[in-house]
Amino acid sequence: MIENLCRKIRDNVQKVMVGKDEVINLALVGVLCEGHILLEDVPGIGKTTLAKALAASLGCTFRRIQFTPDLLPSDVTGINWFNQKLQEFEFRPGPVITQIVLADEINRATPRTQSALLEAMQEQQVTIDGLTHLLPRPFLILATQNPIELEGTFPLPEAQIDRFLLRIVIGYPSQSEENSILERFRSSSQLPDLQPVTSSSEIIQLQNERRNIRVEDSVRDYIVRIARATRDHNEIQLGASPRATMALYHSAQAWAAIQGRDFVLPDDIKYMAPHVLTHRLMVSPQAQLRGRQPSQLVTDIVDSISVPVEN
Repeated sequence: MIENLCRKIRDNVQKVMVGKDEVINLALVGVLCEGHILLEDVPGIGKTTLAKALAASLGCTFRRIQFTPDLLPSDVTGINWFNQKLQEFEFRPGPVITQIVLADEINRATPRTQSALLEAMQEQQVTIDGLTHLLPRPFLILATQNPIELEGTFPLPEAQIDRFLLRIVIGYPSQSEENSILERFRSSSQLPDLQPVTSSSEIIQLQNERRNIRVEDSVRDYIVRIARATRDHNEIQLGASPRATMALYHSAQAWAAIQGRDFVLPDDIKYMAPHVLTHRLMVSPQAQLRGRQPSQLVTDIVDSISVPVEN
């Protein structure tokens, strides 16, 4: 069931986003794990289009937050305001209280405003003036940022980066795909007309089914050995946290389900490791001087860990 529905969602998203099967599948991994996604690439690649098309296809409530330096935490979470007519305080929910949130250019807001998302991302709730408000399910944050432009931006704190299940780099389209983009959208965009192909209740059901994907003991140990290797590597200053280990476990389950399997293979872990671990690692200053990138280190670590084999 998971494979068939994911195919329907992917086909629907591709009505407005040409190609990019792998990118859409990775976004669906985030949906199945109810984990947040960091879309990081240069402007004009289609980050916002992907987020909007995915939200429209899922049939979930959707809000967009344009992050700017003057954005306040209350602009994200909401406020209690005094209703003079009723002579009492009322809660006015912020845009984060919805099912799918597009945090556009998240690194342009101040650290104080960025931190307003921490509780929502981890605990699926927000606390305002001592009152806790639960967020609707499924809940997913799709955050975008431009890795090239640094002026007027604030780097995301490690605590927040670690709460993103995946980091996805979309990349430029191929020549044929770019021709298809010009042909398909020569008159107008089809995004406003995109119809949902599933519902919130069905997504929650798929998320529960994902948890039943089998992970053998040797495969689970393989995940743990990869995560622990990042902490002992002499070129890595900050390795993967236990939260990252869980993220790799869950995302491997989701990837296996999208491929039509009810069990996880070591290849699923190898494939998901760069998307789950790269953004969480902090490379040592000496390694940075040598031009070493987190993606290279993750690849080296995965290649160095012995793969479990069937007896």
